[in-house]
Amino acid sequence: MHPDQLHHFIRQVVAGMGSTEREAELVADQLIGANLAGHDSHGIGMLPSYVEGWSNHKLKINGAPTTVIDRGPIVVLDGNHGFGQVMAYAAAETAIERARAHGVAVVGLRNSYHIGRIGHWAEQIAAAGLVSIHFVNVSGHEPLVAPYGGALARLGTNPFCVAIPGRDGRPAALLDMATSKIAFGKARVAYNRGESVPADCLLDRDGRVTTDPTGMFGPTATGGALIAFGEHKGSGLALMCELLGAALIGGLVMSPESAGIGAIVNNMLTIALDPQALGGGSTLIDEANAFLDYMRSSALREGFDEILIPGEPEQRARMVRAAAIDVDATTLGQLRDAAAAVGVSDAVFWAD
Repeated sequence: MHPDQLHHFIRQVVAGMGSTEREAELVADQLIGANLAGHDSHGIGMLPSYVEGWSNHKLKINGAPTTVIDRGPIVVLDGNHGFGQVMAYAAAETAIERARAHGVAVVGLRNSYHIGRIGHWAEQIAAAGLVSIHFVNVSGHEPLVAPYGGALARLGTNPFCVAIPGRDGRPAALLDMATSKIAFGKARVAYNRGESVPADCLLDRDGRVTTDPTGMFGPTATGGALIAFGEHKGSGLALMCELLGAALIGGLVMSPESAGIGAIVNNMLTIALDPQALGGGSTLIDEANAFLDYMRSSALREGFDEILIPGEPEQRARMVRAAAIDVDATTLGQLRDAAAAVGVSDAVFWAD
């Protein structure tokens, strides 16, 4: 389906929930942006969960972040369980403003509903010529990721992200990753498509490695857990995202109590840096590009045909998907159900 068609559909559904035109636009921009970047796990398939959150009164419509702390370069915002696309956009704009004024900004966003693909916010900051680092936790519902050596989930997927600005408003490099081997949404996409997940990414309810996503999705779901990447390293980074992204800024960490909220709650610590303030303003982009070229000049290991820089897969996906985004039949059905739940006609889905 054409991205514009899907963008229109998202706006209509979010408006059906009562959102303003601006809020609906921000949600649609970010969800379709994730699909275009090749991350269907964070794209339009998230919309049904938003409708569910709205119907359960867990997602607050037309909210705005509340400033909890304002100490110049240090700001903490409370998202009040509003749309994460609105809250994270505001947090990124605050980070840009304060980093330009002070050379550095440390911005905490707590108690936001799902903020989606973190790279979207890093790209927003990179477009302003700033470096950004993001630590994120995921709480509010049952844990999804087992700690290294554990058989039971105790962590969220807890993303970590860094972006280096480049030319033309695009990042020179953008590392955006869940600390699990695959994102929870990628397991959902595999389930909807009737596919297996990659090997060594998922545990069943007995702590045994499996490739079957039905352990986490569908009528026969029995629990299960995602596996952290890089063995103890990914598990350790997930722990730090939990503490820096949430505990440090007064957000909820994963616990039996926070899991009972029944919502997708994100907390994010963003550090934005102005290269001008650190002496690299005139050299960062040139030095970054020279180093990336040096990396690419390496001889290739057996089984590989190129060396990719973080952020390049997303750039390539955008070129491929600009004309059409594939949506599987299961997700299409879920989207129709979500539209119906807010009183949006099925015909809107097929509108030009």
